[in-house]
Amino acid sequence: MQRALRLLECVAGHTYGAPAKQLARETGLALPTTYHLLRTLVFEGYLRRDKGLFFLGEAAERLSSSGARQKRRTTFVEALARWRDVLGAPVYYAVYREGEIDVLCVSDTPANPAVEEWAAFRETGHAHAIGQCLLSQLGEEERRDHLARHPVRPVTPYTVRDGHSLLRRLDRSRRAGVVTERQEYAVGTVCAAVPVTVGGTAAAIAISLPAHQVDRLLPAAQRLQAEGSRSVGSLALSISI
Repeated sequence: MQRALRLLECVAGHTYGAPAKQLARETGLALPTTYHLLRTLVFEGYLRRDKGLFFLGEAAERLSSSGARQKRRTTFVEALARWRDVLGAPVYYAVYREGEIDVLCVSDTPANPAVEEWAAFRETGHAHAIGQCLLSQLGEEERRDHLARHPVRPVTPYTVRDGHSLLRRLDRSRRAGVVTERQEYAVGTVCAAVPVTVGGTAAAIAISLPAHQVDRLLPAAQRLQAEGSRSVGSLALSISI
């Protein structure tokens, strides 16, 4: 296994391919061993041979792509954690795809726990900042389709009461760029969300705070909007979440 990996690493260093003798010399492997390993790696799809030169094959490229994607994902999670610590609040990342709200990543701490999903986020987009931010980015037809499938209903005593009121709020939110809600999804919690540019996908990054810290909500959201949403959005696009 180690010798095969050495060969793969060596081939990866030759953009224009390399012959078996050169690979044997550079890896320090005996030529017969090199030929045997090369044949096996070609058979398994990790290498391909063309005119006596060896190149990385599709299987190796898939491994490389998967590793790079995982590295980008780790960087994205670290970015959310950094903003969590800077803002002193849980940070959420969500997208709207295939007609549904999808919270893909949450970064919190024991001291600043995330909001418990006591009512399905997908079905209560009208009641939380994440959902309202995502819905505000949709076209009118897509938005009405969503609300037809997930109609406005009371979640707490503070939830927006009807679809018309929600639609007016969504229009205001689109212009403001920051969405806030106060105890509409969970009593005792206030939330804010800002839109994130991820190609053609509606996306949002959000924070939540205890209701007694409501004075912190808008300044923290504005800071997230000014400093964090662009970098988080570029990372999100790079990993195609």
